[in-house]
Amino acid sequence: MPRIDLGAIEQTNRTGYPMPWAAEMSGRLYRRLAEAAGITDFGVSHVTLEPGGISSQRHWHEGEDEFVVILSGEAVLVEEGGEAVMRAGDCAAFPKGAPNGHHLVNRSGGDCVFIAVGKVAMSDCHYPDIDLHLDGATGGYTRKDGTPY
Repeated sequence: MPRIDLGAIEQTNRTGYPMPWAAEMSGRLYRRLAEAAGITDFGVSHVTLEPGGISSQRHWHEGEDEFVVILSGEAVLVEEGGEAVMRAGDCAAFPKGAPNGHHLVNRSGGDCVFIAVGKVAMSDCHYPDIDLHLDGATGGYTRKDGTPY
């Protein structure tokens, strides 16, 4: 299997979130590893959270499993059941359809680096803390009442 050169893959902080939710993503940088390696059955991202950064808005997917492995640094996993500090080697799994809104928050003074694995195709995504919904069929964001952003 060929070694992946991280330096050759664009690192970005782009987000599809509409404003004002997009502004909160400035401390997250990621590289799409699966796409760069030609993998199409699932997505893999190499993510760096700078101090104060968040991995995403707190969310859960109807049709997408997610798996996270912390490589270095630390972040706080915030989910429905509370919070837990995660450090290098720690893993978290989020089964599809389980309404457990989650995200990682870097409350430390250094970067946190992790790998996120999930499905390539989008599914409906729910954001329990904010007025946001992702329609998996269209890839478009709406408010919870269905009106578009």
